[in-house]
Amino acid sequence: MKISSTEFVKSAFAEEGWPRVTLPEVAFLGRSNVGKSSVINSLLGVRGLARTSSTPGRTQALNFFLINKRLHFVDLPGYGYARVPRDVRESWGEIVTNYLAKRESLVLSIQIVDSRHEPTTLDLQLREWLQAHEKPFLTVATKSDKLSNNELRKNLESAHKLLGGRNQVIAYSAVTKRGRDEVWRAIEEAVTVSQSPFLKSEK
Repeated sequence: MKISSTEFVKSAFAEEGWPRVTLPEVAFLGRSNVGKSSVINSLLGVRGLARTSSTPGRTQALNFFLINKRLHFVDLPGYGYARVPRDVRESWGEIVTNYLAKRESLVLSIQIVDSRHEPTTLDLQLREWLQAHEKPFLTVATKSDKLSNNELRKNLESAHKLLGGRNQVIAYSAVTKRGRDEVWRAIEEAVTVSQSPFLKSEK
């Protein structure tokens, strides 16, 4: 997809803050400090639109970005950072679960994992939730440029067994842009399907 415009729309801490414009939405999920913001920025070919932080757990809201005035990217709070107070972690979980369960305009969830490490228990729980609720999702293993080809192949095979199921696990690098075209193809397909009147009527 050629990116003609990108715009930060708003941060939302609760359902009443979600944009009322019903454009297709693509959500990005993953552990704190796994590189969600870097993936978003590299997909869009911009710097700093989605804010990155060296401190895990910094993002506490749903951040909405308008892409080509056609769809929204949604950067969800990261999960699994132990130093965040328990009550705050629980409130983030409620925010994310509420969005994933209720948002009718959500067409694709992109679960981001670190290709250098095995998926965590929380990664597996998220995958199971998405599958149980029949939410379309894609798994992206980022930071692939930090591994040798053999290490990457081995880790992708392991991640696919744990997370992929029938879904492909895409190796991604925000540095080299590896996997960028594959992710965009999945996004465009999800958006196209969501906008098909025939397919909507069949649901």
